[in-house]
Amino acid sequence: MIDTFAMRTVAACALAGLWLSLASVRAEPAPAKAAAAASKAAARPAPDTDLDIYAAADQRVDIGEGRRLNLRCTGRGEPTVLLEAGFGADSLAWAKSQPQIAVQYRVCSYDRAGLGYSDAGPLPRDLAADVADLHALIDAADLRTPLVLVGHSYGSQIARRFDELYPKQVAALVLVDPPEQNVGEFSPSYAKAEAQIAPKMLALYRACERGAKDGRLGAAKLPASLRNCLRGPNPDYSDKLNAAIRAWRSKPAFWETMISGSQDRLSMYGSAVPKTERHDGKPVIVLSADQPYTGAPPTDLQALTAAREQTHLALIATSRLAKRVTIANSSHDIPGDQPAAPAIAVFEAMEMRKRAAER
Repeated sequence: MIDTFAMRTVAACALAGLWLSLASVRAEPAPAKAAAAASKAAARPAPDTDLDIYAAADQRVDIGEGRRLNLRCTGRGEPTVLLEAGFGADSLAWAKSQPQIAVQYRVCSYDRAGLGYSDAGPLPRDLAADVADLHALIDAADLRTPLVLVGHSYGSQIARRFDELYPKQVAALVLVDPPEQNVGEFSPSYAKAEAQIAPKMLALYRACERGAKDGRLGAAKLPASLRNCLRGPNPDYSDKLNAAIRAWRSKPAFWETMISGSQDRLSMYGSAVPKTERHDGKPVIVLSADQPYTGAPPTDLQALTAAREQTHLALIATSRLAKRVTIANSSHDIPGDQPAAPAIAVFEAMEMRKRAAER
């Protein structure tokens, strides 16, 4: 579940009943389909059971008021690197990147309130609440500062705001494909359509929330009205991990978090990066995917690309120690498609910081 174009597309498809299912594909006779499916299944690598560590909580840190957030730390070395996942995502989003950073530094990922194995948080679950939780987690877990903040998508917003509020606790920022802002300047019709789809998306989420509260979402066989709430099993994951993911996404807390957080999105991304935003004195590296809008109609693509260019250039203008790197062969999900990229950016940010200190 991600921001802007992808979020809007998923919601629109779900509402229009356009989800592709095997039952709707009739290009091959049934025996041929069965044989092809069997061949494909036989060729697919076995699920990576090393990922089963994400089928349970790691360290649940008490951040006060009886609430605990799930924290996963690996590796050694200073500074500590803290990873912020995208909207609706948990620490599993960093499963491929975290080990590569841990080769050189201590690195931690965590589940925000209401996600993964973390407790729900008080509403609203907006940017201010997420930044406050991050501050409480750093203090409660005794994470040594200043640390490197790496934020993907919505996580980049948390990293930016945290640095504005607590600059002495941040050594560097790595912003992984920050979502485009101010699309309305380039396409008022896109912004209008996005505003119109938002209530429908929220209605879909509320239906999922009701299903979670009455137990229907956790049933072995989902009712037809709730099939758009949960994704099918990921073939790269074990049955154990798929079951764990479905379990926490079937809880009311997850959907309450999604609903409350979504209500904050339009205002957050509706305007450009503030000209007053500054991260001077520390490295800021922006990673830009080269294929972020696959499937976007040409008219939308032009506006989204222009808004994204404006956003990413504005972000590297917030610090004298800044650079932008385009990541080849990657969708918006850089940590999944090119997991080495965030690790390399962290290493480079530390070199930039070292060179600046020597000067």
